[in-house]
Amino acid sequence: MDLANTAAVVTGGASGLGAATARALAAKGVKVAIFDLQADKGEALADEIGGLFCKVDVTSDDSVDAGFAAARTAHGQERILVNCAGTGNAAKTAGRSKQDGSIKHFPLDAFDRIIQINLVGTFRCLAKSAAGMLTLEPGDDGERGAIVNTASAAAEDGQMGQAAYSASKAGVVGMTLPIARDLMSEGIRVNTILPGIFDTPLLAAAPQQVRDALAASVPFPKRLGRPEEFAALALTMIECGYFNGEDVRLDGAIRMAPR
Repeated sequence: MDLANTAAVVTGGASGLGAATARALAAKGVKVAIFDLQADKGEALADEIGGLFCKVDVTSDDSVDAGFAAARTAHGQERILVNCAGTGNAAKTAGRSKQDGSIKHFPLDAFDRIIQINLVGTFRCLAKSAAGMLTLEPGDDGERGAIVNTASAAAEDGQMGQAAYSASKAGVVGMTLPIARDLMSEGIRVNTILPGIFDTPLLAAAPQQVRDALAASVPFPKRLGRPEEFAALALTMIECGYFNGEDVRLDGAIRMAPR
């Protein structure tokens, strides 16, 4: 895919992996719309890259529809969607309270929230973007668009307390090939990245000894992943027309321990 003067939407694009991807796309001449709830960071990044910020909640049909309408009015129909919006939590499936010994289980509303954001939110944006891409004339090789999703190494080796997060990310992995097959006759490619331990704003707030320990757990290179490395793989998936239906770990060969 020739990226110059194409339009893209990056969900969760105000910070971390999404922000790095938005910058990388803009550097290639792509008109980028950032979907996020962090208005201050999103607007600042949009100004930096000459893009557009849209305050979007990926769990809401109305919010996502409004975001796509604003992005398409400003830039035209997107040929690129990168889904980076997501979050996590941690709680054991069931266990005893350290305070009083009472038995508790993972709060089901907390479990559902992660599924709604990470899995359903990804599919909501993907399905609506793909429907828009169907209105485009096909380009080289009959291609209309490319979609990149974000899962996690936790989709395959989640740690204690990550039942909801791992389930949501495994769902993203599991739907990648069926969606690529659904869209194959329409010229829309779909791939997913499974990042390992990356230096995102969430980890930036962690104590240095925690960051050092996490870096040391990576086989090679012994450091945290850089958001720019995620962005580089996303661009490869978008630009390489034969890249389709794949789930690719980007993790320095780490396999997560139980805790």
